[in-house]
Amino acid sequence: MTKSGADRPSAAVGALRAGIDLVRVSRINESLAAFGDRFLRRLFTDDEIAYATASPAQMAERLAARFAAKEAAKKALRVSNDDAIGWRQIEVRRDPSGACDLLLHGEAARVAGPCTTAVSLSHEGDFATAVVLIQGCAPASSSLNPT
Repeated sequence: MTKSGADRPSAAVGALRAGIDLVRVSRINESLAAFGDRFLRRLFTDDEIAYATASPAQMAERLAARFAAKEAAKKALRVSNDDAIGWRQIEVRRDPSGACDLLLHGEAARVAGPCTTAVSLSHEGDFATAVVLIQGCAPASSSLNPT
């Protein structure tokens, strides 16, 4: 039995893309020790830094999970050129309930186009991970994804 067009997902819904990443918390700690504020300001937004530093005992874990989310978002956006989208253009926001959302700014928002994002973060021991889903993103730009 074949499905009618009405039963298929609408093309307007757009692609569903996923990205995942795993980061060693100890590497974030090493970068913090070596580069300090310069490292923080290069990779994280002011809100991300404020959240992470609010609990010094969990700072590296929180930053590692957010870095993993940024990497996962780049994978979901299919951006192969690391310089095409700045780290601060991908932001993880935590609402009062504890749930996190992904916000795209600047070039990241332009590449994604109108879309819905979802992010899930976790950390345990020396590892932090993130999964990012993006629904409805625009087709990948050839200038950002050379073949």
